[in-house]
Amino acid sequence: MLCSTMASSFPAIAVAAHLRPSVARMPRSGVGPRVSFLCEVVRSSLSARKPLYLTPNRVLCSAKPRGPFSETRAHEASRNDAIPLSSEESRSAAAQKLKIGFYFATWWALNVVFNIYNKKVLNAFPYPWLTSTLSLAAGSLIMLAFWVARVTEPPKTDLGFWNSLIPVAVAHTIGHVAATVCMSKVAVSFTHIIKSGEPAFTVLVSRFLLGEAFPLSVYLSLLPIIGGCALSALTELNFNITGFMGAMISNLAFVFRNIFSKRGMTGKSVSGMNYYACLSLLSLVILTPFAIAVEGPKVWAAGWQKAVTEIGPHFVWWVVAQSVFYHLYNQVSYMSLDEISALTFSMGNTMKRISVIVSSIIIFRTPIQPVNALGAAVAILGTFLYSQVTRAFLLE
Repeated sequence: MLCSTMASSFPAIAVAAHLRPSVARMPRSGVGPRVSFLCEVVRSSLSARKPLYLTPNRVLCSAKPRGPFSETRAHEASRNDAIPLSSEESRSAAAQKLKIGFYFATWWALNVVFNIYNKKVLNAFPYPWLTSTLSLAAGSLIMLAFWVARVTEPPKTDLGFWNSLIPVAVAHTIGHVAATVCMSKVAVSFTHIIKSGEPAFTVLVSRFLLGEAFPLSVYLSLLPIIGGCALSALTELNFNITGFMGAMISNLAFVFRNIFSKRGMTGKSVSGMNYYACLSLLSLVILTPFAIAVEGPKVWAAGWQKAVTEIGPHFVWWVVAQSVFYHLYNQVSYMSLDEISALTFSMGNTMKRISVIVSSIIIFRTPIQPVNALGAAVAILGTFLYSQVTRAFLLE
């Protein structure tokens, strides 16, 4: 009984303060008084801030007493006293980091390829509603084929799941179309500079519509984001108000998509891949009638014929590539979100925009002024600072 009691009183990671001075004052005779004294020392030590590591007491926890009560040895824990991981755990952690790194690299690469082909298609075929519809249709067909062929297990959903997905799909559809409209009017680099201002919309919506409060550091981190985006917009050589408004609407829509997604997916056990597949299917159903009403088959037929005549048959492959890569990069991003925190995902999204901006400037030879580049750099830096201060705020 005595051994089990003492073992439960001394966990593997420590209790608190130094015991050596207290043990020096321990009564010299009588096991009972000495045990009672030791318990009082331990109890009074539990409120200390620093943990304590204890060596096993060989007298109290042995079957046979070996002499006088021995001194309990203790030392304060430090950051260097972390319990070492086993080789199997270390390999597992390394494999997890490698997996996340692969997801990030694939996500960024696929996004760059999508933006290049998306811009090529929109330059030759300036009909963003149909282009957006084709992107969702490609992803939906790919996932339906995967489910039928059992490449991936179909999700187990119910009516409640689809009801919770409706507001997410509406916001996703608006954000997707608005971003494509922006891309059809302005340069890829400008689109992503303005879309880097999404954190500002997140904070403003959370503050004024949801009533969430943030520390001053979060609000201050928005200043370089807003200032950088404004500077880039004012100095953009090919500024277009429709494109600018498209990027702003896209930012707002994706903020609401994230909010609705967080609320609707609470307690749901659907993987990131299947969740985005369901989102694509529902968004396709929502978008198709609006695309027909806004542009229409006659306009599409005439525009398609003109594009094929001017570009050649490989224009069709551009359309296929931009549609497929749109689904792939979004699918990988949702798979990444399954493995990491939302803040890490946000930082990855920031780095993604940098890769897209730099790649598009090089490939499309977009003219950019030094002031415009400065605005882009300030906006991206502000987004990074926002991620850092938000992380610090959540960890407090």
